[in-house]
This record gives sequence, C-alpha cells and structure tokens, in this order.
Amino acid sequence: MARKMLVDEEMNQTNQEEAYYDFDLFVIGAGSGGVRAARFSANYGAKVGICELPFHPISSEVIGGVGGTCVIRGCVPKKILVYGAAFGSELEDARNYGWELNEKLDFNWKKLLHKKTDEIIRLNGIYKRLLSNAGVKLFEGEGKIVGPNEVEVTQLDGTKLSYSAKHILIATGSRAHRPPIPGQGLGITSDEALSLEDLPKHAVVFGGGYIAVEFASIWRGLGANVDLFFRKELPLRGFDDEMRAVVARNLEGRGINLHPQTNLTELIKTDNGIKVTTDHGEELIADVVLFATGRLPNSKRLNLEAVGVELDNTGAVKVDEYSRTSIPSIWAVGDVTNRMNLTPVALMEGTCFAKTVFGKEPSKPDYSHVPCAVFSIPPLSVVGLSEEQAIEQANGDVLVFTSTFNPMKNTVSGRQEKTVMKLVVDAETDKVLGASMCGPDAPEIMQVLCLLVLLKYIRVSICPYKY
Repeated sequence: MARKMLVDEEMNQTNQEEAYYDFDLFVIGAGSGGVRAARFSANYGAKVGICELPFHPISSEVIGGVGGTCVIRGCVPKKILVYGAAFGSELEDARNYGWELNEKLDFNWKKLLHKKTDEIIRLNGIYKRLLSNAGVKLFEGEGKIVGPNEVEVTQLDGTKLSYSAKHILIATGSRAHRPPIPGQGLGITSDEALSLEDLPKHAVVFGGGYIAVEFASIWRGLGANVDLFFRKELPLRGFDDEMRAVVARNLEGRGINLHPQTNLTELIKTDNGIKVTTDHGEELIADVVLFATGRLPNSKRLNLEAVGVELDNTGAVKVDEYSRTSIPSIWAVGDVTNRMNLTPVALMEGTCFAKTVFGKEPSKPDYSHVPCAVFSIPPLSVVGLSEEQAIEQANGDVLVFTSTFNPMKNTVSGRQEKTVMKLVVDAETDKVLGASMCGPDAPEIMQVLCLLVLLKYIRVSICPYKY
C-alpha cells in the first residue's frame, strides 16, 4: 500500500496531546515480534502495554503464552525433540566405533517430554522478565481492537479492561491449519505433536514443508514407523530442487516411507487405530495422523474489519513497507501479516517498527538473503537464491559449484548418507547469490556462509557447470 509516512509529524505533537492516551503503544500478542517491538519501544522512552493469552503448550483461541509459537510450541520444543531423536542413530553408529551397547536401546518418551516442558516454562518466565525489566506492562488475557486508538482486554475472570493508545501493534502470529477432509478431527497439528502423551508406534504425516519433514524425522529417529504423504513430487517446495532430492533420499535412507503426489482423503476411527485412505486407493492404520498442511494468520477474533483494518483472503493483515496497516495508528508484525513467516524475521520487523515509530528513524524490514534451516535428520540449511531462482533472475551466466562427499564419521559407522553443499555464483561479478547445504551441522556452517552472500565476492575452485 502506497502511503506517505507520518512518523515525523506525529513525533512533533505536543505533550498535551500525548497525555490523552493511557499508552504510547499497546501490543496485542507477546510472541517474538511483539516482545521485541514492546521492549525496544520502551527503551526509546515509550509507555508500553502488552497483552497475551494465558500459558499452555497447546494453543487455541483462548490460550497461548508469553514467548509465542517459537518458544512454546515451535522452534524451541521442536529442536529439543530433534536433539533427542538424533541420539538414536548416534548410538547405533557408536557400535562401529567400539562402544559395546545392548542390542535393544530403550527410550523414555515421557522423560524427554518432561524436560521439554520444563524448558518452555523456563523460557516463558524469561520473556516475562524481559518485558518487566524494560518497563512494559503485561496483561494476561485476550486483546481486541475496538477503535483506532482503543484496545479491550478480557481477563481470565471475564473482566474487561479498556485502554487508549497512540499506537496499536498487532503481533498475534498464526495457527496450524487442518485440511477439510472427512475425519479431520481425528488428526493432530504440530501443537499436539509436541505434547503427545505416548510416543506413536506408527505415525502418518501429511504435508511436504518444514514441519512435516521435521516431525517425520523426529518420530522415525525415536523408533516409530513413519509414512510421509505430500502433494508434490518432492518435499520442501520452494527450496533448491537438488537439495530437495537429497533430503528425500535421506528420509528414505532413515526408514521413512515417502508417498509423493498423494493426498489424504479420509480418516476413520477403528478399534486398531486411525484408518487413513488416500486418493490413490491406499489404506493403512496409524496411531497418530499429523496434519502439517500450513498455518493461517491469527486475526479473526481481533475485530479488525470492524475498525477498518484491511485483511487479505487468508486473514493476513495488510501492511505497507513500514508495517503500517490501512489505519494510520495501527501496525502489524510477524506471521499475522504473512510476509515471511520466520522467527528472526518477526524480530527484525519488531525492531524496525520501534525504530520507525519511537526512534525517529524510519526503517523498512529487509527480506533479502534471510537464512533458514530445516531440522530434518540430517538438517538442510540455505541462504539467498536457489539454483532455479538464480537462473530465472540472472541477467547473465550463473555458475553452480557443488560438492558431494561422505562425512568421515560415516566411513567407520557405515552409514550411507552423503553431505551435499552448493554455491550459486554470478559469473560476471563472482558474487555469491545463494548457498545450500544438507548434512551434519549444516545450520551452524550456514551462519558463516551467510557472510559470503551478504558481503563477499569470491572465486571458488570447485568445478562448476554453467548455464
């Protein structure tokens, strides 16, 4: 939306005008983006209030928790389960390194789950302290917007509080989406998957993105039989095609059954479990069916349309390049805007918002070259353009450098799993356009490669092929 920034004009308003508001800023949603925006705005001297739903590992329209999806039911607990699952194959490989282990390796799912829950409770407390230390007033309850400068918070006992604010920031994130198929209520989302009472013996995962691949890896690593169904020919649509194929091979090599170009059509409860049927006529029985079929913006209970805030057809809040909505006093950051739904991006948007509105430094979020990782086992990490994107966008030739090798650790363990690395380079300038890696420690290594994409012009000595 093209709109002239009014920040400087607003900053020049008199103190008398400022006194009419209870808060300079009120934030609805205390996830990564909301907490960052609240803290940084308070550091600029703003009087800030923030509200968030009461804490629970499994979210709903009326429960959530300070820290948001990433901390409570996303990146953090997921990574803890990935670490736990990775030990299974490590222990298997250890036998060829001389470790004498029993034939049967026992695993205590409830112990891992307990440790995971302890950690997210700890982080929930840390986020609350971060807000308190910054001078931000935290309200526990459901927030909604009742006017361009007014919010209403419904507390746990049903009491409604009303506050005025010069600026309102929406940072309510997103929620998992279930596909509209018969029996969908028998399936679970990633929320429930992180808090299952029992480890499944046979799991079906439907989806081809981050969450699907990661949970398939987790459950298989912990000993479950896993069937992964996805609509495309390969998982991880949008990533480099060669790296997608590597991930698929690794998933199969780890014992996950892949079902490409397949949709689930119905779930039926039986005495033996959940019967899953597909559009190819397949039927199988599973203990758990995970829907990893995307997320939708968390906006429907905020009363946005009634106050004139524009939404797109998915419910995402429309914003301009400074994160401002169609109402000048109302802003939005994070997954609720459906721009680039990653935790570091929400943090960046929150920072830019605080600089723009309270730091007198109009700042636009920069979405170019954002690194990301898929915590499959082994993981995939990328930054910049894929090979396909580079070829499509390049004005001249593109050089592609690849390296495929067997990690030294695997030569003794006997595990048949290659590491693949790729650099995509502009032929004329030698500028690195993108980097990808699938293999052990890829996310950590990619942090270094990010500097090549952002800063460096290099000459690489690996044999390229040219387009």
